[in-house]
Amino acid sequence: MSSDVPGDQPRGAKVPDVHSALDDCHRLTLAALDRLEAMLPRIEAEDISPGLREMAADIVHHFSVTVRQHHQDEERDVFPPLAASSNPEVVQAVLMLQQDHAWLEEDWMEIAPHLDAVASGQSWYDVDVLREGISIFAALSRDHIAFEESLFYPELQAHLRCGGIPEGGREIAARRRAERRLGDDAH
Repeated sequence: MSSDVPGDQPRGAKVPDVHSALDDCHRLTLAALDRLEAMLPRIEAEDISPGLREMAADIVHHFSVTVRQHHQDEERDVFPPLAASSNPEVVQAVLMLQQDHAWLEEDWMEIAPHLDAVASGQSWYDVDVLREGISIFAALSRDHIAFEESLFYPELQAHLRCGGIPEGGREIAARRRAERRLGDDAH
């Protein structure tokens, strides 16, 4: 019998779920970035239909809630054991990813209010801010994901195999399962 409660996993349970949870968020984020870029021409054309408003609201939720939680999970549960590595390249990678998180948050905070205005049907959004901000935010997001997956994930997998991130991994995986259930219930 499986449980979604953190700490309720059987002793010795494998924790590949942490990698799957982080990877799922990356996949969803890449799709959200594609949708974000695709909606810009419609915003520029002032084609603010109910469907576009809903898309903007979904994107705002993804980056304001899901991605923030993803970054918090990494900062709290994944980065600390990797930052303690004896490998200076791994430590440098963690520092770079932490800096990326700060920049991504800053870039998101610049465009989020404008997207929220679109989602709310308000007309005060600034298309120029969105055009420039989306371009920067999408590029940095994609670079960040590619860096994590190509250089950082192999190190994470090694730590998982050695049991280096057990409790945090279970918590991340349990939160993701709960979020998926809530999302399924909403649809």
